[in-house]
Amino acid sequence: MAKNDEVIMLDFWLSPYARRVQIALEEKGIKYEIKEEDLPNNKSTLLLQLNPVYKKVPVLIHNGKPICESLVVLEYIDEVWNHKSPSLLPSDPYHRAQARFWADYVDKKIYDNAMKFFKTEGEEKEDGKKGLIEGLKVMEEQVGGDRTYFGGDNIGLVDVILVPLFSWFYVYKFTNNLNFVSQESFPNLFAWAKKCTERDSVSKCIPKEQKVFEHFQQRNLLNSDQ
Repeated sequence: MAKNDEVIMLDFWLSPYARRVQIALEEKGIKYEIKEEDLPNNKSTLLLQLNPVYKKVPVLIHNGKPICESLVVLEYIDEVWNHKSPSLLPSDPYHRAQARFWADYVDKKIYDNAMKFFKTEGEEKEDGKKGLIEGLKVMEEQVGGDRTYFGGDNIGLVDVILVPLFSWFYVYKFTNNLNFVSQESFPNLFAWAKKCTERDSVSKCIPKEQKVFEHFQQRNLLNSDQ
């Protein structure tokens, strides 16, 4: 990184989308500063100025210029610091396209349904559960065997995108009937998640389970009867 590079991330500690960006910065060994947002209660003027469309984190500020949306930010990081390992995207165009496909799948099929399951009730919640199970079954088939990570032997874009959600799974599985996301049901995914969280870049970025649990509990977002 050039001496005059300044990297700041507008963050909310619980956001799995922001955790993606932080993991990528750590993997690349990029020096950065975090500015924590009080996202649920008081969004900063800076956040509203730099991301006026969605008004959410993460926002990466590189030499004063904001980049928004986690998938866009991850590709930006990989392109700007392409001299730093690891590369989040493969160099081969076909494999790069495949990584982008699965990244998009994880966002639309797993994250969207997980949030629906976590945040809604009734029929909508059941729809989220069904879609989440379907998505996880597909991803279970994409990892394992001879591959340590989704891209092979090296951590990549799909790993960085998916692994932050597992801190939510661990909390919810005991309190919100999330026992359908289990090591028995998804052995490859759980082995993969364990391998990812053994990396310093991931373990230092993922919030502790107890902290996540307490945050949800204090806001009455957990219901053991559901």
